[in-house]
Amino acid sequence: MTSGADLSATVPTCPDWTLEQLVLHMGGALRWVGTLVRTRAQENIPDEQVPRGDGPEKRGDAAELDAWLAEAGEMVVGALREAGPDTEVWSWAGDPTVGFWARRMTHEITVHRADATLTAGLPYEVAPDIAADAIDEWLALVELAQRAYPEWAGKGLRGPGRSIHLHATDTPSDLNAEWVVELTEDGVSSRRGHEKAEVALRGPLTSVLLAFYRRLPLDRPELEVLGERGLLEFWLQRASFG
Repeated sequence: MTSGADLSATVPTCPDWTLEQLVLHMGGALRWVGTLVRTRAQENIPDEQVPRGDGPEKRGDAAELDAWLAEAGEMVVGALREAGPDTEVWSWAGDPTVGFWARRMTHEITVHRADATLTAGLPYEVAPDIAADAIDEWLALVELAQRAYPEWAGKGLRGPGRSIHLHATDTPSDLNAEWVVELTEDGVSSRRGHEKAEVALRGPLTSVLLAFYRRLPLDRPELEVLGERGLLEFWLQRASFG
């Protein structure tokens, strides 16, 4: 992942991190989830109890960092496969199953790989089914956070009859890579489908995904915003977990 890259480079989409810190975050998260699943944990495991969760012994070495990250990936994949999706394990999202963590880490990797490739100035494309499910999951997490964490900044998304349409322009129709997000007094709700909305974000699916995750700016040439751009910007500002 980091071969030939400048580990001290600032990640433009996560400007508080260097590329090395991004990889340390990703590998640490993989090892944490792998430990949760392997031990069938029924409560959260502190970071300090995760074996080698803080990174390789030698910092600033791309080869050691890559090996440590690869080992983390093998560890979590092995733990997930051994456990199976229905095995119960602690989670923070109301779905205490291994299946939740398999999906969550798939999309965590998807977005953080985008961070890494944008830092390195490399092209990046996500498989259509993975990208579509990443949008589904993000919307579900926003809805969950709004219900479960009343202090969360996203509570400001409540309001009268506002709507957002996401439209991927480069996928087959059977994928149905379109979404309608409604902001109502009762909270956020979403569904797949092609419907009129106050604002629409159109473009290739990978670009729509990354813009929706605030990894690409809305003024990218391959993206088109139709309608009330301010509403979309408001959503992107509020629908964030840090």
